[in-house]
Amino acid sequence: MLPAGRLALCGLALAAGSVAALAQSVISARSGLIHYVEGQVYLDRQPVDSKFGNFPEVKENSQLRTEEGRAEVLLTPGVFLRLGENTSFRMITNRLIDTRLEVLNGSAIVEAEDIHKDNSVTLVYKDATVHPFKKGLYRLDATSGAFRVFAGVAEVAANDKTIEVKEGHSIDLDTLAVARFDKDSTDALNRWSQRRDEYVSMANVSAANSLRSSMFGGGMLNSGWYWNPFFGMFTFVPGLDGDWMSPYGFRFWSPFDVYMAFMPGYYYWPSGYGTPVYGNVYNGVLTNSVPSPSRYPGAVGKGGLAGLGHVPAGGSPSAVSSSRGTFSGTASSTTPPIAISHGASGGGGGTASHH
Repeated sequence: MLPAGRLALCGLALAAGSVAALAQSVISARSGLIHYVEGQVYLDRQPVDSKFGNFPEVKENSQLRTEEGRAEVLLTPGVFLRLGENTSFRMITNRLIDTRLEVLNGSAIVEAEDIHKDNSVTLVYKDATVHPFKKGLYRLDATSGAFRVFAGVAEVAANDKTIEVKEGHSIDLDTLAVARFDKDSTDALNRWSQRRDEYVSMANVSAANSLRSSMFGGGMLNSGWYWNPFFGMFTFVPGLDGDWMSPYGFRFWSPFDVYMAFMPGYYYWPSGYGTPVYGNVYNGVLTNSVPSPSRYPGAVGKGGLAGLGHVPAGGSPSAVSSSRGTFSGTASSTTPPIAISHGASGGGGGTASHH
C-alpha cells in the first residue's frame, strides 16, 4: 500500500495531467474553420458533412459555396464570416496576420468581436478591397456591389483611392459612392447571424468558467477560440479584457470575470451601455427591473447569466424572458465542469477533441 503522501502526489499528478489534456490546442493557427452549416453547402464541389467534433478547413485557393443553405466560418480569433444562401467565396490567404478572401457572389456578414493588432481580415470584391479594422458588424452584397457598416469602421480601397466607411454608412464598391442607410432594415441573413451570435455567446459562459476553474485559466492572456463539447461548438473567449458586448449585444466573458455571471450580489451594466443600474442577482439571474435596450437583445447585466435574457420586475427566476422566448427552469448559480481544450491564439482548421 502506498503511503498517504505518495498517494496525494499521485493524485495531484493525475489531476495536472488531466487539466493539461484539456488545455491542448485543437485548432491550427489559420483562418477558415467551417464551424457550422445548414442546408446545401459545398467545399470545392464536395458537400460539407458536418460531424460532431470535426470541422473542415477552407484552405488557400479553396472555395466555399452555399446553395439552399448557410455557413459560418471562423476567421481570426473573434471574427466570424457568415454566408447567406447562394453565396460563395475563395480563400486567397488564410494566415492570421493576413486573412484575405474574395466574395464571388451572394451576401456575406462579418462579425468582429475583436480584431487584434497583429491580425488582419480583408474582403476582396472585383478590384476593391475592404478592410474592417475595428470591432463591428459588416455586410457585403456581391450582387449589388454594396458594402454596409452596421457597427465599426472599415477602409475601402479601389482605383488608387482609400475611403473610410463608418457606422450607418454604405459604399458602392463599383463607384465608391458613400451614403447613409437604415441600420434597422434587416433580412433573414441578418436575423440568422444574430441568432448564431446568441448561441456562441451562451456557449462562452461555461467555457470561460471552465477555463477559470482550471489551473491554466489564470494564465490565459490572449483571446481565442475554445471548444465547448457540451454545445458541440467553438466559442470566443476574451483574454485579459474582461467581459465584452458583441455588436449584437450578447456578452462574452473572460475567465477572469465570468464568476460574476454566477455570484449573487449587486452588479451594474458596464459603462458605455447607458446609465449604470444596480440589480439584485439570484441564482445567476437579475431578479429586479434592469434596462434591456432593444439594441442589446438577450444580454443581461454583469450579474446575469449571459445569453439567457433577464427577469422583468416582479418576475420569477424560474421564467427567464429573452428576445427568443422563455427559458424554463431556475438558472443555477453553479455550472457542471465542462471539459474544454484551449485553442491556439488563432483560428483555423482541424479536428476538435476532448478527454
